[in-house]
Amino acid sequence: MAPTPASMCTPLKTLNGSLIHRRRYMKHNFPINYTIRIHHEEVFKLSSINRLRLQVEGLDELVLQRLWFQVNQGVLKKIIRVMPERHPSRQYTTELERRFRDVEGVFVQSHPAEVFQQELPETIQDTWDHLTEEPGRVPESSWRFASPKSLLDNFCRTMHCLFSECFSSTEAQQDFSLVYFQTAVLPIGGKAGRNIYVLKAETRPAG
Repeated sequence: MAPTPASMCTPLKTLNGSLIHRRRYMKHNFPINYTIRIHHEEVFKLSSINRLRLQVEGLDELVLQRLWFQVNQGVLKKIIRVMPERHPSRQYTTELERRFRDVEGVFVQSHPAEVFQQELPETIQDTWDHLTEEPGRVPESSWRFASPKSLLDNFCRTMHCLFSECFSSTEAQQDFSLVYFQTAVLPIGGKAGRNIYVLKAETRPAG
């Protein structure tokens, strides 16, 4: 496995700093159960990475990283496309895309040009072709619906997986498991109208 160039760690950490706020901007600012239409290949999870590693023997990590950029480029464009100019999450998402582009620029500069001209394994090439196909030519069966929040969850977790050398295990854990404070109402002495409010901490997956 080729190491992640050290030059990528700073922009990746900056991008990660933005992704930490995805719950606020991608869940709280959208209607309940809101989803957008995406290509099924854009549902790119940790399980997707594991599946490709099993399907392609000796799969180079660099190839997976290239695919990660291709997938999430489309994901960010589709999220931005559904938001009006004055949407409360528009500025956040455009800034997230800018930081993503910064990472991509460093990624390209960190590797020889011929790396990006090498032929991709057939399975990866098929996925790439599907991702870059004209929307009008995509079969209806290839479309999926997903929430903006779930897409950025996938974005973040696969980033931590594919560029793990730039993130400590603590950072990955902090993304997945956050502490929330929940208000509980407890009656006093079983009498109506006499309640106290306490904060109860619970740990659960981010999101």
